[in-house]
Amino acid sequence: MSSIDLRLLRYFIAVAEEGHLTKAAQRIGIQQPPLSQQIRALENELGVTLFNRLPRGMELTESGHALLADARIILSQVDSSVAGVRRIARGELGRIAVGFTESASLHPFVPTVIRAFRDIAPDVTLTVEESSTTDLVALMSQNRIDVAFIRSPVGDVSDITIETMMVEEMIVALPAAHPLVRNKRRKSVPLTALADEVFVLNRRPSGPGLYDTIIAACRAAGFSPRVEQEARKNLSTLSLVAAGLGISIIPASMRHVELESVTYLNIDDAPGLSAPLHLAYRDSGQSGAVKRFIAEARKCAKAVKKHSARANENSRMS
Repeated sequence: MSSIDLRLLRYFIAVAEEGHLTKAAQRIGIQQPPLSQQIRALENELGVTLFNRLPRGMELTESGHALLADARIILSQVDSSVAGVRRIARGELGRIAVGFTESASLHPFVPTVIRAFRDIAPDVTLTVEESSTTDLVALMSQNRIDVAFIRSPVGDVSDITIETMMVEEMIVALPAAHPLVRNKRRKSVPLTALADEVFVLNRRPSGPGLYDTIIAACRAAGFSPRVEQEARKNLSTLSLVAAGLGISIIPASMRHVELESVTYLNIDDAPGLSAPLHLAYRDSGQSGAVKRFIAEARKCAKAVKKHSARANENSRMS
């Protein structure tokens, strides 16, 4: 059976179900003589008679009845397999491993993209991995994750594309009793106002990109930050701020983390003090699911930028 053209089986089923060559030919969309020749070719290939030729139709023989049941199963399995591989190619089936740093995961954009992807590809198995940027890049190079939301690229990224989804401002988190926030109407402070403060930062190995950005911005403002406390997680950093152990500079998206003892202010006059959010992925060997995830991330990023532009326009007009 493995050498038989599947097309012959489809022709055979059509004739068996219609019981008439002319009707089967019309159903398939070919002429009757070629169809008759194809049925003969199938019988010759198998070495059996599949139909009794009657004056007004075609009647299955015992061998024909046996083949009809098997042919339907074979073609159903083939059709199912073809549909499956096509769904995989379209990113509707398969697997995808998504990584993100803790800082990136706290941005609403990341769960928005994951949720949007789950909506359009519910049959794709999705796993997530939270780690540092360095570890995520290494995992991607080892083909252990497919895409990753990171802040700034580090390490060997020669075979990885780093695509910027958006760039957000950074803000300062201060203890609620800090002198700079006693004026409840204050919304922002210049970076130079933080020169004499004790800083609490996320450890550099956990997020070298943001760490280096903060240090560089402070030095550009004329001072070196006095970092006396470091934490492994951004949320731990905010806990130390809440405890009064210092201030911290964090991505603006973390403003939604509401702690009773922490106040957030914008930072003025700090060019370059921003937190990019990138999507990293390998340049080659992308599955259909990965391609679809990247496309959905771009779509979400475009929607966010459009919404921000509209909000800024409304703000200027008000």
